[in-house]
Order: sequence, then C-alpha cells, then structure tokens
Amino acid sequence: MTQTPYDPAREGAQMSFDGRMSYGDYLQIDRILGAQHCLTEAHDEMLFIIQHQTSELWMRLALHELDAARRMLAADRAQEAFKMLARVARIFEQLNSAWDVLRTMTPSDYSRFRDDLGQSSGFQSWQYRLIEYAVGNRNVAMLRPHEHRPDILSRLQAELARPSLYDAALAHVARLGLPVPEAVLARDVAGPWEVQDGVREMWEIVYRDPSRHWQAYELAEKLVDFEDYFRRWRFNHVTTVERVIGFKRGTGGTAGVSYLRRMLEVQLFPELWQVRTTL
Repeated sequence: MTQTPYDPAREGAQMSFDGRMSYGDYLQIDRILGAQHCLTEAHDEMLFIIQHQTSELWMRLALHELDAARRMLAADRAQEAFKMLARVARIFEQLNSAWDVLRTMTPSDYSRFRDDLGQSSGFQSWQYRLIEYAVGNRNVAMLRPHEHRPDILSRLQAELARPSLYDAALAHVARLGLPVPEAVLARDVAGPWEVQDGVREMWEIVYRDPSRHWQAYELAEKLVDFEDYFRRWRFNHVTTVERVIGFKRGTGGTAGVSYLRRMLEVQLFPELWQVRTTL
C-alpha cells in the first residue's frame, strides 16, 4: 500500500521563505560553506581546512564563555561562572573528538598538499593564543607571530592587561575570606604565573574541609575539569602530529612534535594539581 507522503505544512510548518528569515539566512550558511578554498587537488585538503575552521569556531565560543566567566567571578556571581566553565570544558571535549577525524589522514595524504601551506601553522592561531592568555599561560614572546596584524596584536595586548581566569578565581576566593597571599592579589597580571606555596596552602584549606568552603571547592574542581580537557587536547595534538608527519619540523618552523611535547609540561593552575599530593 502506498502511503501519502508526509507534508509538514499540514501541521503548520512554514514552507515559503520569500521575504522571511530562513535557517540559512540566520546562520549565514552560504558564507560559511563558501570559505573552504583548497589550493590543490588533494582529496584530504578539504578535511584539513574544515578541521581547522571548525576548531576556530569552537575556540570563538570558548573565548565568549571565558570572557563571561571572568566577569561573573569579578562580580562574585560564581554559580553563573560555574556553568560557563563547565561549558568550556565540554567545548574542549568536542575539540578533542575532532582529532579522531583528522587522524584518518595518512602521511601520504598530507604530503600531497603540505608544501602548499607555506609558512602557515596552527601555532599562529590568534584565538588559541587568546585562550592561552585568558587562562593564564602568558608568554609574551608569542605576540611576535601577530605583529603583522595591529588589530590582532592590540587584542592580545589588551588580554595581557586583564586578570587571567586564575587571577579572577583567586581574587574571588579571597573575597570569600580565604587566605590568598596579598602579593598574589597585587601581582602584575601581564606576567607569567609563578608557583606560589601560599596559594597551594590556601587550596589545602579548601580541600580539607569542602563542606565549609563549598563554593571555593566547586570553583577549584571546575578549573581542574577544564584543564584536564585542555591537557588532553594538547596530548591529542601531539599524537596526531606524530602520526601524520613524525618528527619533521612544523610548517611554521617550530620543532614540531618536540615543541608540542614541551607544551604538555605547562600547567595552568599548578597549585590545584600540587594539592592532590600534599593532602
């Protein structure tokens, strides 16, 4: 028996969009789908482009959430910040999954278009650099790849002048009455973070009595959760690069895998990891 084809218009669905905003209009799908310009005939170049473009979109959302989370912490609206930080962690979970797709590209596949990338490299991503700066890894040497773009350089410099996520978190818990060292609260936020025994001791107080310091405890765990996913993302980056190009130098001139492995040693919130040993 032939069934009558389902027509959503019978249930009120809009089917005509002449003069109306459609799904494609709202999301500007034509612009997004028109942004993939392959330089070669290599089949896997499309994968490579989309992998990195979608990563940049997720990073844009991560920056949106990190920006708001810091503002909420500065206003002592911690519960709202917790939701944003949880979302950032899940964004990096999504970014982690994307490496699984890229790893389907073999060394032979990549070699077909790698030379056409010129000096472009992922470490030149200004959004990634903004994320690093926002969460506290403030290496001013990494401003140099962006000096050719004054607009981007100014954004990065403005980020360095702003308290990082960790600075905002510590200032918040200090206002809760916890003994954050005054030197930490008054430090030059543009500089790199230096491990502070006093901060570790403060977190020990929190972790030894979570019920008494629940808000600070929950904030600490949100930070650790984010860094856990962030570190996995870095690790997956290393293994993907090694799988595809081995120990060749990166297209941007970095040492490739060995450079990425050094990044694995960077801790964003070191005292929160140290406290697990000292408890």
